[in-house]
Amino acid sequence: MVSGVTRCEWANGHSLMEEYHDREWGVPVHDDRKLYEFLVLDAMQAGLSWLIVLRKREGLRAAFDDFCPERVAAYTDEDVDRLLANPEIVRNRLKVAAAVTNARAFLEVQQQFGSFDRYIWRFTDGGTVRNAWHTMAEIPATSPQSDAMSRDLRSRGFRFVGSTICYAFMQAAGMVNDHVVGCFRYEQV
Repeated sequence: MVSGVTRCEWANGHSLMEEYHDREWGVPVHDDRKLYEFLVLDAMQAGLSWLIVLRKREGLRAAFDDFCPERVAAYTDEDVDRLLANPEIVRNRLKVAAAVTNARAFLEVQQQFGSFDRYIWRFTDGGTVRNAWHTMAEIPATSPQSDAMSRDLRSRGFRFVGSTICYAFMQAAGMVNDHVVGCFRYEQV
């Protein structure tokens, strides 16, 4: 966490939010396990605040075998029930089941494309879309790229991958740079 700097206003006021903003958000990710982690986290966030997800992140990491898609893909209905009893995670049956379903679809994408990274970055032509927003109010909830990503992921069996979730994923994974122009991270990422 960096002090005495101007950052995107959503990140101010809580150390977890500031740390996430300052170190991770918008940094291009090309590691498949990290990309799966962001898929899980962004699905878990639907309808909740990002701070709730960040507070539960370590619990989610432990519960979902360090976000290893190969392990999560092997989870059974009993594993889902076990997870739903865990107070350290977001206990929503649809979201937990989606993490398992998505792990299986994730592995199929890896097989087809060689890596999930190679597949997912196609939606931004392999690079980061660099926006130039001056206020948070300008930042959209979706984009044509997130619309296309959502459609394609759903066609491959992924769940909890609506366009808004996909756009949040793109922001987290650095596929788009949505730091406002006045933020100290804007030029860095």
